[in-house]
Amino acid sequence: MAMNGITVRSATKDDWSQIVNLAETAFGTRYDQPEKDHIPDLFPIERAIVAVDGARVVGHTVDRTMTVTVPGDNTVQAAGVSSVTVAPTHRRRGILRALYTAQHERTEAEGVPLTMFTASEGTIYGRFGYSTSIYSNEVEIDPRRAEFRPGTPDPGGVSIATLDEAKPHIREVYDRWRRLTPGGQVRPDANWNIWFGDPERYRDGATTLFVLTHPDGYVLYRRQWKDEGENLLRVDEFRAVTAEAHIALWRVLLSMDLVTKVEADIADDDPLPYLVTNPRLVKFTHRYDSLWTRVMDVPAALTARSYRSDLDVVVAVDDPFRNAGGSFALRVRDGVAACERTDRAADLELGIDVLGGLYFGGHRARNFAAANRIQVKDAATLRAFDDAFATERDPELGWFF
Repeated sequence: MAMNGITVRSATKDDWSQIVNLAETAFGTRYDQPEKDHIPDLFPIERAIVAVDGARVVGHTVDRTMTVTVPGDNTVQAAGVSSVTVAPTHRRRGILRALYTAQHERTEAEGVPLTMFTASEGTIYGRFGYSTSIYSNEVEIDPRRAEFRPGTPDPGGVSIATLDEAKPHIREVYDRWRRLTPGGQVRPDANWNIWFGDPERYRDGATTLFVLTHPDGYVLYRRQWKDEGENLLRVDEFRAVTAEAHIALWRVLLSMDLVTKVEADIADDDPLPYLVTNPRLVKFTHRYDSLWTRVMDVPAALTARSYRSDLDVVVAVDDPFRNAGGSFALRVRDGVAACERTDRAADLELGIDVLGGLYFGGHRARNFAAANRIQVKDAATLRAFDDAFATERDPELGWFF
């Protein structure tokens, strides 16, 4: 594909050094060696698409097929898109749209029902049919003041470990966790190798990783001494398969000596604020989108997940970027959906971005309707639709890509 002197094509191994330089320039960071060693295995060069101006790479995108858990503990294949970049010297030339067109044409040809990515900016991707689908919350706690409520169990079972000796346990617990959690992806060896390599740029001035293990969970965290006597404990990854593991791990984290502040990311439904006598101590300092999703094939995507209640509606879906839209009859019985194109009149109308936002259960349909992003014929239909798409467990991103 060529436009205005720019050619969009599949990447080759000869493009690799320019792709790395472009990504480092666009994101304002330098990759450490563990990343450079394993990124080609995580996102193979044959999955990359580049925009070139003469001999210079000025745009890039890449994906890999991921297996991701969806509501109902089912899994679906998704194209995980990464490293979407356009050189600052080549803005406003349609390069991003050309890259995305080529990439999504390939995804359609491969029959993958979802695309998803972790975004660095929040204003770009709606026009391509994406929406935020999973959120996370940054919290901080002063452990010196935190007390667990009377009657909160003390399950025990937590041990300290070195990263090397804990690796098999961490991988096993993560796999158990992701099978239960909407948004949790199968984690490839290349990602584990980068994570266990503990690149220096991940540390932000803190220590290398410390490890706590429990038979049903683990925590990876760092320590950092700051000015004025502040000693920070920053949780980089917390996975608990059971409520007992969650409580046991937090009991240890909040009892560490010489710590003045604990920082962590938690999901909306994390019970941590309910465990302590003063929930104000769990201060929510930042809420951010951790995943964006686009539905590529409406019937395939909607029949892959489960639903909380029965439903029988016709949904009209508008797709401004590709051709996935249309009217679809969605029928749910006992959590299992059937979905097919139809000529029947629509009960609800929404954009394909809204459908992506609803898919993992991270948003409620009633909130989209209140924002006029779902048009519905009556309140009863909205209630039924909202309840069916709701999930018992809030979604969480498994690993950042």
